[in-house]
Amino acid sequence: MERKTHYDSILDRSKRITWQDDCYVDLQSRSCSSSSQAETEELGWIQLHQDQFQRFTTATFLEEMLTHMRKVDLLTSAEEARIKEAGRLQDRVSVFTAVVAGKDGQVSDALRGFIESSDSQVAQLIVNYDGIVREHKEVLLRRYEQLRDRDSVSCPQLNISNRALLLVDGLSDLQQKEHDLMQVGATRGGRRNHLRQLGLAKLLEPLTRVSLPPRVSLTVGVAGIGKTTWLRHFIKQWSQGLICTDVSFVLPFTFCELNSLEKLSAERLVKLAFPHLTDPSLVLSSSCRTLLILDGLDEFRCPLNFADAASCTDPKKEVSIDDLVTNIIRGNLLPDVAVWVTCRPGVASLIPGGLVDRVTEIPGFSPNDVQTFLRHHFSERGFSSNIWAHLESHKILKVMCYIPCICWIVADTLTYIMQSEPQEGLPKTCTGLYAHFCSMKAELGEPRGREPVKTDQVHGSNRKLLGNLGRLAFYGLLKHKYTFSEQDLRANGIEPLLTQSSLGSGLLVREDSIIFTTYRFTHLTLQEFLAATFYHASSKRAIFDLFSESTMSWPKIGFQNHFKSALQRSQQADDGHLDVFVRFVTGLLCPAALKPLGGLLALGKDDGNQKAWAAGFLQSLLVGAGAVVSLRAVNLAYCLQELQHTELLRGVEEDLRLGSLAGKLSRAHCVVLGYLLHVSPECSERTNLTGSLNYATVKCLLPQLLYCSHLRLENNHFKDDVMELLGSLLSAKDCHIQKISLAENLISNKGAKALSRALLVNRTLTSLNLRNNNIGSKGARFLSEALKMNQVLVSVNFQNNAIEEEGAQALAEVLQCNRKLVSLNMRKNAIGAGGAKRIAEALKTNRTLTKLMYPPNPISLHSRDLLLICAVFIRTNPSVPSLCVCRLCSNQLGDKGTIALAEALTLNHTLLSLQLQSNSISNKGMTALTKALRLNHGLVSLNLRENSIGVEGAKNMAHALHENNSLQELDLTANLLHDEGVQAIAGAIRVNQGLTSLHLQWNFIKSSATKALAHALLSNATMQLLDLQENAIGNEGVIFLAEALKTNTSLHTLCLQGVSSGTSGAIAMAEALMSNQSLQTLDLRGNAVGMEGAKALANALKSNRSLKSLNLQENSLGMDGAIFIATALKGNHQLTYINLQGNGIGESGAKVISDAITTSAPGCVVDI
Repeated sequence: MERKTHYDSILDRSKRITWQDDCYVDLQSRSCSSSSQAETEELGWIQLHQDQFQRFTTATFLEEMLTHMRKVDLLTSAEEARIKEAGRLQDRVSVFTAVVAGKDGQVSDALRGFIESSDSQVAQLIVNYDGIVREHKEVLLRRYEQLRDRDSVSCPQLNISNRALLLVDGLSDLQQKEHDLMQVGATRGGRRNHLRQLGLAKLLEPLTRVSLPPRVSLTVGVAGIGKTTWLRHFIKQWSQGLICTDVSFVLPFTFCELNSLEKLSAERLVKLAFPHLTDPSLVLSSSCRTLLILDGLDEFRCPLNFADAASCTDPKKEVSIDDLVTNIIRGNLLPDVAVWVTCRPGVASLIPGGLVDRVTEIPGFSPNDVQTFLRHHFSERGFSSNIWAHLESHKILKVMCYIPCICWIVADTLTYIMQSEPQEGLPKTCTGLYAHFCSMKAELGEPRGREPVKTDQVHGSNRKLLGNLGRLAFYGLLKHKYTFSEQDLRANGIEPLLTQSSLGSGLLVREDSIIFTTYRFTHLTLQEFLAATFYHASSKRAIFDLFSESTMSWPKIGFQNHFKSALQRSQQADDGHLDVFVRFVTGLLCPAALKPLGGLLALGKDDGNQKAWAAGFLQSLLVGAGAVVSLRAVNLAYCLQELQHTELLRGVEEDLRLGSLAGKLSRAHCVVLGYLLHVSPECSERTNLTGSLNYATVKCLLPQLLYCSHLRLENNHFKDDVMELLGSLLSAKDCHIQKISLAENLISNKGAKALSRALLVNRTLTSLNLRNNNIGSKGARFLSEALKMNQVLVSVNFQNNAIEEEGAQALAEVLQCNRKLVSLNMRKNAIGAGGAKRIAEALKTNRTLTKLMYPPNPISLHSRDLLLICAVFIRTNPSVPSLCVCRLCSNQLGDKGTIALAEALTLNHTLLSLQLQSNSISNKGMTALTKALRLNHGLVSLNLRENSIGVEGAKNMAHALHENNSLQELDLTANLLHDEGVQAIAGAIRVNQGLTSLHLQWNFIKSSATKALAHALLSNATMQLLDLQENAIGNEGVIFLAEALKTNTSLHTLCLQGVSSGTSGAIAMAEALMSNQSLQTLDLRGNAVGMEGAKALANALKSNRSLKSLNLQENSLGMDGAIFIATALKGNHQLTYINLQGNGIGESGAKVISDAITTSAPGCVVDI
């Protein structure tokens, strides 16, 4: 009876159809039968839930539906058999729904009634899934839309949708053990080049076709980098159906919320945070793909004990919150739910690496990003350019802007100051910046750009609030506590209501959630600064150790004792979490930094002695910094910078810039050098320590050299023991070195072995220079074995290392398997004919090498050896890009070598440039080479200067140019072509559509050949450069060319130096320039243009608008001719270079003409 009632209600609903979700249109008045109405509606219901049927139906539930439909005689045996024979479950479900949809409305009604009355979880998902998901997305959107303004920390050009996470295979020691700001300083915010990028939309997707989606993903980023912002962006995008559409539910939690909970079950946790999800078991079931987000592991106050935590597999069982989190991450609990955890790098190791399937890192702002950010948010009154100029002058502030949150603080503070103070008054240190920031936040409701407010008007209640916030910050910092409850605030004398004041809301951020309300400082560095202000003020009157909250400690009387205590604790801290705190404590001793806080802190009088004492104390610590420069020692140099005691820092920076550090690297200098590698991009990106180091200084500096990009260690007399040190450097996971030059040292095969071990694991080094060492054949073998495995190095220089034939053979094996190496230098290594043969054979299969340098090696270049070298160019697969440039100049190849090259060129179509200058090639060699050019379609540049190809060779080249349209640059300088040979080439130029550059200097060409070239230019539309220097073409030849220029529109450069042209040739060229608008460079050096020719050219320049360079050197212009040219430039705005040297103008005349040209055409460079 109950079921019949349910069916009746369904039938009653058939009188209406859904219209735009929840609006119904009554169909009672329609003139169609009720049966057709029901059929239409029920077909819509089946189709509407088709996806749910496919997604959630299990084999068991399908069997239940079939059984029920047979029981009520609405499914025949044949139909049931057809369904069961469909194969896969999804296919059976498809057939089943098709069969039901194809019957009348009663069958659909029966199925719908059965599903809606079933208590099965599958049935509930089929019926209610869409509604639950829609409501959940709406709730999340409402919740996170309220946070839109707070999260909009970047401009549209820096939108998270256009950025990507960095996929990492684990965290470095620097990330796991050091303070966030030290990480940013050491790496200068640079990202490792080898890291893959991963779009946020692909966070939960498998990386390859054969891999599985990650269950536990970990995303790390330093404080303020935007971890929560990225999460919120992801949630909004998912809620809007833009990404990860296969994810059914996203359940975001923060560890701050979890801190307030003690004991509960997984289902109760979901119900507590998302009351609208009335049945959490549906959300957490294996049928749904659910993502659980846990944001801010570094803020979790409970220990995560993965070794001893009690196992829990029941989502309904109540356990402690730490055990709950542990079991979820382990997969004991909710094994089908994906988990996404975010945290700062230092706490990532709390989760065992074996439990994490994917680690990603959030990148910060690059320098270009910072500029984009400033232009978008601070463009008013030129603030953005002024802020950037200030950051460029103070690198430590620029490096901090890698973190978007700090970039906001820096830019907002500097803008605020610039509205009322000159740019010279901008803070130069982090301490000064944060002091101004606090002062800015304290000035409640005061418009910017106003007169300074009286201290007693502004700082009345703020002084107490700042002091209490400082106490909260200090003792929170000691406990690694960065989020606070209302109870914490009250315990430190802070009423939550006060956090809504200008100062309170500027320094503290309130986070509200359904579970709990928390407070945190705007950024970690702000908490550290406020902690330093508390310590600074309290240490002047405290008689006990402030690092102990109780009074049961040894007495410490006087500021200096407290200062020493802070430095000592900072130096002893393994994780460096007090590094930035002591920088601020030191910086507050600088009067300029302390001045903005004058009304907010009870400072008392300071005669400056404390600053001088602190500088001396810090320098004494530098001297005793230890055998190795650690980051704790480098932090001492940061403290000196904050104190503005920079004499030592500036001295070392200047020595590094001048390359004069040799003999000066004491312990203190090494520490300062380490500091400079952090804050100065110029020092770290190209660190030149040539001739400055020895074993002891390398060992001392080793940890800081990790973060250099280009390291030059040339001419340091390094032996193999130093290579052991550098090998450990290159093997480190933190290594950022991309290029290293060890040229001009004393490295033998043992040192090469140490380097080879490092190359097996290094993933950053792209260039290795070992020029002029003594690694020998054995060392070459060691390095070759590493290069077979290394897939990062693209350039290696073995020049002058006596690797001999055996070493060349080892490198040949590398070329056969290495797919990354692009440049290999093997010059001066006595590789012999055998080595050349092995290299040549290897290059037959190599597809990546584009630059191979091994001549000159002491090998005899007989014809057999030349054939081996020529085999370099033969490729089994000519379509794959490979060797692009081959230089065989001055190698006495002769005709036999050229013939061998020609044979290779018939097969090779990837070689772009072939340089055969000065190789004694005659007509015989040219016959073979030009025959190959008819078949070759890859060569772009061919240099045949200073050979002896003669007239017949020129004719052969002309035949080739009739067919070859891929060659673009041809140099036939000094080849005895004469008029007959050039006339043949001119005939080819008429029809050739590829050649753009032709050099024909020193070829005994006269006017008849020039006439042929001129006629060719009338029809040729590709030639851009024609060089006829030192050919006696005379006035007649120049007149022919000038006539062609009146029609030709492609020629850009014409070189006519020393062609025996006089005034008539110059006049003809001037007439051409009055109509030609394409020629840009005209070289008439060493002719006899004279005054009349200069006058004609001057008139042409008044109307010509294309010529940019004119060379009239040594043309007997005289003073009058030069004046004609100079005055003509008043109307010409295109000429950028003119040469009037050697024209008998005289020194005084030269000055007059130079001044005239400078006045008429200030953008034109004049040589006179």
